[in-house]
Amino acid sequence: MTLHLPSVLRRCLCIITLLIFLFAALPPFSTVAALDTTPKVYTPSASGKKVVGNSKAKIDISNVDQGYLMVRYNGNSKKVKLQITKKGSTTYTYNLSSGSHEAFPLSEGSGTYTVNVYENVSGNQYSLACGESVKVEIKNSLTPFLYSNQYVKFNANSKTVAMGAQIAAGAQNQLQVVDRIYDYVVSNISYDYQKAKTVTSGYLPNVDTILQSKKGICFDYAAVMATMLRTQGIPTKLVVGYAGSAYHAWVSVYINEIGWIDNIFYFDGKSWVRMDPTFASSGNSSASIMKYIGDGKNYKAMYAY
Repeated sequence: MTLHLPSVLRRCLCIITLLIFLFAALPPFSTVAALDTTPKVYTPSASGKKVVGNSKAKIDISNVDQGYLMVRYNGNSKKVKLQITKKGSTTYTYNLSSGSHEAFPLSEGSGTYTVNVYENVSGNQYSLACGESVKVEIKNSLTPFLYSNQYVKFNANSKTVAMGAQIAAGAQNQLQVVDRIYDYVVSNISYDYQKAKTVTSGYLPNVDTILQSKKGICFDYAAVMATMLRTQGIPTKLVVGYAGSAYHAWVSVYINEIGWIDNIFYFDGKSWVRMDPTFASSGNSSASIMKYIGDGKNYKAMYAY
């Protein structure tokens, strides 16, 4: 028995057969490869190849072309201040401890820096223990914001570094990494109001302690986020300044296809929304908080670490 199909149906079967043949001949659909999220830990070192200073303080400038220097105080004073000033720019003031090298970023870029170490004499009086002028030519302006330093301190064994890699795993681009880490910090760290009331001058975040306790102040939020992003190869500034009248800390990131996204996080179709993990978390990302965060007039940056 011969089956006679209508001509229209025969044509449809022919077309379907042709499409099957064509799709079979095509290469597999391409997929966007996930980023390599293996931690990239930029560890500062005091190699001793180029050192200035005196018996009280040694300033290792071997790696200033990478955007940092290291200082070691060898004196006996209990209170020691370090000031780093690029000519014509902002002065950065730090506390120094005795006996070990500490890393400090050259945040203001290439130029001539004055590096002064001051010892406490009495009360609030300090005297100059060591002073040097250092000419700096940084090879890549982004590297100061990839290395560990006194304010954003981490190493290859930091749990915060490992957690950052875990959060970023499977991301297809840098913005996805930023998005995931931002969401994690906002969702998992609560603002510590008691700590904010009692924190003393010179406080420095311990990122692993913050990660474990799941609470902190603005400085802590920013340090954790900067640690995770830097070790994912994303240059990140920990910015200190004012949010309204309050002294505050937040972060800025550098995305390869975009450049510096200063103090801001994502594009909502109309404007960039500011990346401020503290306010977003403590305010539960309410509409009023997000509106405040998104208004650059509410923020005044003073320092970048």
